[in-house]
Amino acid sequence: MELQEIRNRWNEVLDAVLEVDRVSWLAFFDARLADFDGKVLTLDFSDARKLSSSHEFSQTRLKQQQILTQTIKSVLAIDVEISER
Repeated sequence: MELQEIRNRWNEVLDAVLEVDRVSWLAFFDARLADFDGKVLTLDFSDARKLSSSHEFSQTRLKQQQILTQTIKSVLAIDVEISER
């Protein structure tokens, strides 16, 4: 699957994430799909972070990434890893 194909169906993925966990949906709603190399999907949050202060939510983010990867597998039938910028 190519990055553009994921972009074309991203709202479908987000809708499915919303059904599982609203907080995760909010976390990924502002993400830009920056790159996909066939395995690693890179999300860019630079716009969302430019007005925020620094916080540490690594445990929460890991859970959210697991929800996202499971949802992508369910909706798009591909296995991905998530990378964030």
